[in-house]
Amino acid sequence: MPLKILLIDIDADRARALEEKLSESGFAEILRAPDDLDLAETVERTKPDLVIIDMALPDRDALEDIRAVSAAHPIVMFAGSDDPAFAEEAIAAGVCSYNLSGVALQDVKPIMASAVALFRRYRRVEEELTAAKAMLEERRLIERAKAILMQGRKMTEPEAYRWLQKKAMNENRKLAQVVQEFIERHDADADAATRAGRKQP
Repeated sequence: MPLKILLIDIDADRARALEEKLSESGFAEILRAPDDLDLAETVERTKPDLVIIDMALPDRDALEDIRAVSAAHPIVMFAGSDDPAFAEEAIAAGVCSYNLSGVALQDVKPIMASAVALFRRYRRVEEELTAAKAMLEERRLIERAKAILMQGRKMTEPEAYRWLQKKAMNENRKLAQVVQEFIERHDADADAATRAGRKQP
């Protein structure tokens, strides 16, 4: 299945040359971006598998636009000048592959393939990190819910945990949802009691 590639370049001749290179690679559907492009809107509308940006001179204003879409799409950048500082900024903005313009045809395909592979690896790492953070937060909330039950209802820790598990089972809901709701209700009741205490003469 060919990759859908969004090609962005304000230089028409350079864009045409790169488009020919990509087409000759035999595995890409090429979409040329309009000159008056809004990058985020264009990416949302075209939903490319890969975004290629070719610019003669490094443009730091473009990095903000790239930053807005790089979380969801791999970005390959070609630049006309070798600027290590800009390359570092581009990578920080989410560019997966930074290259000098004018690369040979045989190099275009591996550049794109490596950019997509690198992007997918980053996404997996981010997803794993997000899942780990969610698990830690869930454990923290469970510990707090158990502490509330142990203090308020004089339960032991195993009894408090079994109480939460049973509640989740009876309501056919995930334990994390039950715990979150239990803590929110406890905090709301505590706040209400505090406010009521302040109103008393």
